[in-house]
Amino acid sequence: MQQRFMDVPRSRRRVSRRGMRVVGSMAVSLTLLLGPSAHATVQVLPEMVLKREGQIVTGAKAIRADPAVTEILLAFDRAERALQKQDLAAMMQFYAAAYNYHGLHVTEVERIWREVFEHYRELSSTHLFSEMKVVQTTEGARVELTCTGGLYGTEAQSGTRITLDSWFQEVHYLVRDKSGWRFLGNRGDVPRSAPFSSSPHHPLF
Repeated sequence: MQQRFMDVPRSRRRVSRRGMRVVGSMAVSLTLLLGPSAHATVQVLPEMVLKREGQIVTGAKAIRADPAVTEILLAFDRAERALQKQDLAAMMQFYAAAYNYHGLHVTEVERIWREVFEHYRELSSTHLFSEMKVVQTTEGARVELTCTGGLYGTEAQSGTRITLDSWFQEVHYLVRDKSGWRFLGNRGDVPRSAPFSSSPHHPLF
C-alpha cells in the first residue's frame, strides 16, 4: 500500500523540493519542512490573491471576509475532521458527483480512501492556499483554488509516520451545489481510464 502512494515520478518529487526552496512565505516553508509530523493546517497565505468578476482582492483580512472563501475553508475543515475520524461517508461528501480526474471517479476515490483508512492511522493534511479564482459558468459558480500541501499518516503495522501524498501549487476545481462547495478535480488532461496500479494523481485532496 505504501508503495502505491509513494510511487510518484521523480520529476514530480523534484518539483516539490524546488517549490519548497522558492516559496517566500515562512509559513509555507515551516509547514513543508515539518512534513508528516505537522498538525492539520487549512490556511489562507498572507500573499493569497482572490480574483472574481475582473477584480483582484489582496490582504488576508479582506480575502477571509469573502463569502466564497469562508464557505470553502469550512468545506476543507469538514473534510479534515472526516479524515481524522476516518469517516468514509463524511469524507465522500467533499467530492462532487461529477468528480473526474485522470479517469478516477467518485467510486475509485472512495475505494482509495477505504484502503487508506484500513492501512493508516492518525491521518492529517495540510492545505496552504495562495490563489483563488471565482469563475461563473452556465452551470453556476466554479472556483479554481491554488493549493500547496500534503497528506500524512502513520502505518498501522509499523507505526512509521509517512507522507502519503504531496502537491505544490496544484489547482483544485470546486463547484457549489445546495449543500455547499465540493471537490470536482484538479487541473490536467483527463484520459478515459487509468490502470489500477497507477499513481493516484492527487485525488486525496
